[in-house]
Amino acid sequence: MSEAHLDTTPRVIAHGGNLHEAARRYGIALDAWIDLSTGINPHGYPVPPVPAAAWRRLPEDDDGFAARAARYYGAPDAQHVLPVAGSPAAIRALPAVLSALCSARLATRLPTQLPQQAPAARVAIAPLTYGEYAPAFAQAGHAVVPLDIASGTLPEEATHAVVVNPNNPTTRLVDRATLLRWHAQLIERGGTLIVDEAFADACADPRTTSLASLTGRAGLVVLRSPGKFFGLAGARCGFALAAPELLAALRAKLGAWTVSGPARHAVTHAFEDTAWQSAMRERLAGESARLAALLASYGLTPRATPLFAWIVHARAAQLQDALAAHAVWTRRFESPASLRFGLPASEDEWRRFETALAQAMQAPG
Repeated sequence: MSEAHLDTTPRVIAHGGNLHEAARRYGIALDAWIDLSTGINPHGYPVPPVPAAAWRRLPEDDDGFAARAARYYGAPDAQHVLPVAGSPAAIRALPAVLSALCSARLATRLPTQLPQQAPAARVAIAPLTYGEYAPAFAQAGHAVVPLDIASGTLPEEATHAVVVNPNNPTTRLVDRATLLRWHAQLIERGGTLIVDEAFADACADPRTTSLASLTGRAGLVVLRSPGKFFGLAGARCGFALAAPELLAALRAKLGAWTVSGPARHAVTHAFEDTAWQSAMRERLAGESARLAALLASYGLTPRATPLFAWIVHARAAQLQDALAAHAVWTRRFESPASLRFGLPASEDEWRRFETALAQAMQAPG
């Protein structure tokens, strides 16, 4: 697959959840829609009332929030965790941070030849994955090259690599052994492996595939998000897990107060509620199987995670449009032509979705 397939256009990235746009386009009232366009848990964590102090006081770095995240994710300790305003904040800052760190290391090795500037890196990214990565690295001056996940091989010229695990939208999960082999190869090249585990929390045992516990190693960054599994996307909270040197540079780039007091309150309670987490993983596994079976019953071939299913279909655009005519909104991708389906939120939504799907599959192509 050539580099031309990678979208590095500097623009606002399209994501799911754009329900206002769908309502305007199809002339259907906003509250009539079933939104299946994201992979966000529709059964979000029941956040307890937010104390007044969380609104009134500035967030403090030493409030134990990073330590709670370290325990939940299995990171070495709080020094290896940086709260950020959602994963995109870290994604947009990381390319410049990696360049600056490389330049600093060059300057240390060759002090008589200052100023040193690290050459632009080549960053391996899967052609179909979370859309924020390729433009972020391209805008920072790096060359983006395609990563063929299925081959299990890194491009020889790649300095850094980005792996969304499990991948959004294709659902592919790269095993730990492969990730660690890639990390070792990138370290030899002076590079970094970035693993985005935004959807890992919903897996039956997230720590069996996560690299969070290894983020004391140089050249490894793991990004986590409570937005998907806990259904707290509106909190705009995420975490970068990495060695302290890299996190210090990222913190300096992002500035103070990256995560609000109310968001810290919500996420803290979610991290500590292990009973809810266990019950929710079981529930999502059942609903994911139900979604996959429903899609398969209409001749589709889904690949699924606990939070969404993905199908490749030549008529993806027509199928999205036909479902939208029944106020069911999905996320469409161009190459390959495909659709992503999140989970319905209630039995009524399941019934409406099945009715809409039956009619959409009968619509002329």
